[in-house]
Amino acid sequence: MNRTVLKLAIPSIFANITVPLVGMADTAIAGRLGDATALGGIAIASMLFDLLYWNMGFLRVGTGGMVAQAYGREDFKDAMNTFALGIVTALAFAFLFIVLQWVYVEAAFHFIECSPGVEVLAREYFFIRIWAAPATLSLNVFKGFFIGMQNAVSPMAVDVVVNITNIVASIFFAFYAGMGFGGIAWGTLVAQYAGLLLAVSLMVFQYRKYFHFADIRSTLKTGNIKRFFILNADLFVRSVCFLCIYAGLTSLAARYGDTDLAVSSIMMKLMLLYSYFVDGFAYAGEALSGRYIGAKDNISLKRAVKVIFAWSCAIGAVSTVGYWVGGEWMVGFLADDAEVVAHSKDFLPWLLVMPLVSSVAFTWDGIFIGATATKALRNSMLWAVAGFFLSYFLLRGNIGVQSLWAGYMMHLLVRTVYLSAVAKKEIFEA
Repeated sequence: MNRTVLKLAIPSIFANITVPLVGMADTAIAGRLGDATALGGIAIASMLFDLLYWNMGFLRVGTGGMVAQAYGREDFKDAMNTFALGIVTALAFAFLFIVLQWVYVEAAFHFIECSPGVEVLAREYFFIRIWAAPATLSLNVFKGFFIGMQNAVSPMAVDVVVNITNIVASIFFAFYAGMGFGGIAWGTLVAQYAGLLLAVSLMVFQYRKYFHFADIRSTLKTGNIKRFFILNADLFVRSVCFLCIYAGLTSLAARYGDTDLAVSSIMMKLMLLYSYFVDGFAYAGEALSGRYIGAKDNISLKRAVKVIFAWSCAIGAVSTVGYWVGGEWMVGFLADDAEVVAHSKDFLPWLLVMPLVSSVAFTWDGIFIGATATKALRNSMLWAVAGFFLSYFLLRGNIGVQSLWAGYMMHLLVRTVYLSAVAKKEIFEA
């Protein structure tokens, strides 16, 4: 079972390593283009896209779980129809986002509090990158399909191409082409379409033998569309909850000033660096739990879950040691501003605790997704949102901006406890 798990996890980890590197590269580029204002512009612009794209997370996780179970049943017609409906849904939402881009940004800045300089840069970035929406959303569906088909190599190839292209293109446009801050957004746009081209090529090369199973007319029938969205409604709510926590963290940090906003952005990038390692095993959990549940093989399911947790918890422990030893160096790499670097050191202790707690929550996420136990995932995040904001409002008078990270820690604890409590019923006795 170790070999089966690692065959899925290692390519995902390798791909995921490049994901936070993109965010770090964007942050590093912005940090060298100016002061904390440029860093704040990246943070707010990223939040604006998370407001859109995190809500579309069901395109990947929903597709992955449904396809994995179809794979376990050897029902490739259902797998192909799920993929087709996912692509149609992705393109429909992308078109809607592009049409409503101006309305969305104006509405967003009625609620986001930041300095005028940060807002100008965030707007510039958004209005360039939004044109990558069709590629970005479609890639979510491709990745979900590949993972569901027990193929971690293809999404790895796509992610590596996207992320390396993003870094290289952003540096080129920002510095060598003289585009400055806007060049970071252009780099992202070019990278997304490069990734989509590769994903389509891999799909045709590897899965064209299954294309005849797809029934487009049947896929687009009202009943099938309704079924697709009912199954993914809980995942949509879950995505909204993630969004509330992340957007809340960023927008509340902005109220404390550009320096605290920049620090929060750096902290989140460092947290993501660890989480993408654990997510490699969460993806393995998604693929294998869906496969074995679809095949009704409970013995293999239990073995897979034990192996996956052993690996993910070990990564959590190693990450804590890594942040303890190299946390200050990582902060210095991401920002040149002396005030930002000095202030960040006060928040590093949170990074020593979070990996130990979150490794369990992140791993359960993947397993529950593969099992399509979406109601439990939804409920865990509803309680987590309550824990985040309650902790913040109760503690902000005593510890100030540190209360944001106390709230973030509480949301991780809530997810871990809730999913662990219901796992037996939702996963092994379903």
